[in-house]
Amino acid sequence: MRNPPASTAMENPLKPFRYALALGLATAQLTGAALAADITGAGATFPFPVYSKWAEAYRKETGTGLNYQSIGSGGGIKQIQAKTVDFGATDAPLKGEALTKDGLVQFPTVMGGVVTVVNIPGLEPGKLKLTGELIAEIYAGKITKWSDAKIAKLNEGLKLPDAPITPVYRSDASGTTNIFTTYLSSASEAWKKEFGAATTISWPAGQGGKGNEGVTATVKQVPNAIGYVESAYAKQNKLAYALIQNKAGKFPQPDDKAFQAAAASADWKSAPGFGIALTNQGGDDAWPITAATFILVHKEAADPAKSAAVLKFFDWAYKNGDKLATDLDYVPLPDSVVALVKDEWKQIKDKDGKPVLTQ
Repeated sequence: MRNPPASTAMENPLKPFRYALALGLATAQLTGAALAADITGAGATFPFPVYSKWAEAYRKETGTGLNYQSIGSGGGIKQIQAKTVDFGATDAPLKGEALTKDGLVQFPTVMGGVVTVVNIPGLEPGKLKLTGELIAEIYAGKITKWSDAKIAKLNEGLKLPDAPITPVYRSDASGTTNIFTTYLSSASEAWKKEFGAATTISWPAGQGGKGNEGVTATVKQVPNAIGYVESAYAKQNKLAYALIQNKAGKFPQPDDKAFQAAAASADWKSAPGFGIALTNQGGDDAWPITAATFILVHKEAADPAKSAAVLKFFDWAYKNGDKLATDLDYVPLPDSVVALVKDEWKQIKDKDGKPVLTQ
């Protein structure tokens, strides 16, 4: 096991509608040389809380800062393709042909879960139970009230209002949406046929919010709303969440034990760039909407020093960031997977064909 550092109290980074945050940067007194060492990244909002914690701790230890724009997976992919950042971040892993086309190397950093959060007055977290079929019908606009007989049957004894449901979804191209709709497609044939799984969906009902931050804020503001967000956002914003029935028919709590259970038997090398799906896995304890989040870097480094700095940051995170990750309900990668990732890094080379980072 890697030895994590002692946990430190840090400012909560989850502030609604802040989509491009400078993480780990020092004040204006930084010298030009120090600023030149900072690395830049953009993309998924799913891992933003843990990248923020890592960035602050890493700057304190090394002096190197990270400027990460939490703009969604679609934006992160576009920026790394355009070479405007040192790395991109996505929750919807690119397929092998896309990685080859753009000359990218892809690797996972942590795993986490997507949860359905609700704003029903008086409802405590974990009291409401839902199935994938029910969630699909809510987002398809077929179940429109919390008092619907199908919801009531699954939640006998729970008082739910006779009020319209407002589904809240991501308005931007989103890896979280890809994870969520991949799950709905596996749980509901009707959803799979009509909508499928993608980073953007033509939603038939509800209202949108940009980023996990935007969905979180909208759910908090709209009575009787339901939304889907990464579990850290639900936890730190004290949102009520629903328990979701898994493939084994159980209703586990959305925590690191359940996320680990979903990833327990994953074959990480079965897809290029580790792009495997962890949704709707078997096992009594498995959380049904679990996924890894990924980093994208160019195989041929335009700036070898910056590419090396990116890999050094994530190497530090693998070695020292487990406690910070688990405090936010993310699941660190197993050591065996980290070893595979570091082997993948050997593909990242300078123009002379030399690896930018020597282990």
